Amino acid sequence: MNIHRTRATAARVLRQLRHDRRSIALMLLVPCLMLFLLRYVFDGSPRTFDSIGAALLGIFPLITMFLVTSIATLRERTSGTLERLLAMPMAKADLIAGYALAFGAVAVVQSALATGLALWVLGLDVVGSAWLLLLVALLDAVLGTALGLFVSAFAASEFQAVQFMPAVIFPQLLLCGLFAPRAEMQPVLEAVSQVLPMSYAVDGMNEVLRHPEVTDAFLRDVGVVAGCALLVLALGAATLRRRTA
Repeated sequence: MNIHRTRATAARVLRQLRHDRRSIALMLLVPCLMLFLLRYVFDGSPRTFDSIGAALLGIFPLITMFLVTSIATLRERTSGTLERLLAMPMAKADLIAGYALAFGAVAVVQSALATGLALWVLGLDVVGSAWLLLLVALLDAVLGTALGLFVSAFAASEFQAVQFMPAVIFPQLLLCGLFAPRAEMQPVLEAVSQVLPMSYAVDGMNEVLRHPEVTDAFLRDVGVVAGCALLVLALGAATLRRRTA
């Protein structure tokens, strides 16, 4: 990897995003809007919002970053931009790292907005530190970015990229423990949930929700989410094609 090429790639992606208002709105405003709607769906039962709001604070950024990253990367590949870049003396890792850095910067803003809204406007009641909540939300957004970069290599159109969402995101959403405790699931499904990163994202948020201090379980959850993000980024670099089919 070359740090200068990585930074140049990240700067180029950020310049393009700056002119794409719809993508910016999707990444920055939609998670906040979903949290806002959720708070008032449970207006008569604020404790319900407290119990699931923290988990969704991590899930919403993951989903939006997955969608935007997969579509934006595929658009660059189908337009021939990636092929031209990779024809230059640039490693695939430089390109993937540059995209991850650019979308990761957006993820910082997205996570800060969503966390601030949940805590100081919507009144989400958490026992732990707001900074820990922000950390998990950021890691979840970065994981969504990594997954989006990875699946974009297997899609031939933007429609196909969206179709990966039911295959990659929905099973994790159903098995992450949001709708039912994982320990109460059918044993096979519980075993599957143990290897899905979104399960640890939800567990990490719940640790902050319930404990004032940093627990061993929280450190494990954060480590798993961060490790999965790095692993998926490495797989994305390995599967990135130099030529567009």
